[in-house]
Amino acid sequence: MRHVIALDVGGTGMKAALVGTGGELLHQARRATGRDRGPDAVVDGILDFAAELHAYGAEHLGEPASAAGVAVPGIVDAERGVAVYAANLGWRDIPLRDLLTEKLGGIPVALGHDVRTGGLAEGRIGAGQGADRFFFVPLGTGIAGAIGIGGRVEAGAHGFAGEIGHIVVRPGGTPCPCGQVGCLERYASAAAVSEAWAAVTGDPEADAADCAKAVESGDPRARTVWQNAVDALADGLVTALTLLDPRIVIIGGGLAEAGETLFTPLRDAIRQRITFQKLPSVVPAALGDTAGCLGAGLLAWDLLDTTNGMEVTP
Repeated sequence: MRHVIALDVGGTGMKAALVGTGGELLHQARRATGRDRGPDAVVDGILDFAAELHAYGAEHLGEPASAAGVAVPGIVDAERGVAVYAANLGWRDIPLRDLLTEKLGGIPVALGHDVRTGGLAEGRIGAGQGADRFFFVPLGTGIAGAIGIGGRVEAGAHGFAGEIGHIVVRPGGTPCPCGQVGCLERYASAAAVSEAWAAVTGDPEADAADCAKAVESGDPRARTVWQNAVDALADGLVTALTLLDPRIVIIGGGLAEAGETLFTPLRDAIRQRITFQKLPSVVPAALGDTAGCLGAGLLAWDLLDTTNGMEVTP
């Protein structure tokens, strides 16, 4: 059965699948990234995992994979196939595409940025399906974004397109590891909300999910923390709307799990801020933590489509 390898590499775990021509998941597997053993061990783990998937497909599906797609965090040069930098994995300038191609017997390999790859999946087969222009924003430890146009995700000239988390929304505010101060992700990420709520409660274990529950129970302290985050997010999103004019904004990540506790005040805050801009649909992501893996599969099929001239529409 014809298939591709899809691999999503995260800071703590890797999710993988063998994906058929119709987008069906023929086999799934997970394992730890092993970042505690250092960047070289992480790369070796990726190569070994991919090789195991390749062997599984050859044995159980009747033929080896036709291609592979891999999504990784950090700064990615997709055109050269290089994982440029990832703070949480400790690597720099890893020629991951070439290493995987060699490990997998010469099959074509596509390398992508994890958020843009997840955005590709959400845009094509998830919450943005059918939209000609969308913006995908996962709210996790940080905040990133994926700009979808005509079924593709824009990387930009230097691979930084969509980095909404580093729009300055509070000039002179909290320092950001990127070197700026007042960046959006310092106020509206799940990590930022967790930090603010832990400070208010005095409980270092309190997190964003606890804050959301307290909001729902009517705690005024939680409502203040939550609204501060929503206001910052709305400020950042309105800047993005003004520049990109998407038809739909897809919100994912940990904060999106709060459901309407997030989406109702966020839609209201955006509505209050726009003037001439067209209000897009603001919806939760549909694919959860499988988006990156599914997107990696799409990258692989797209690569085959490009290199072989085949009509493949996963």
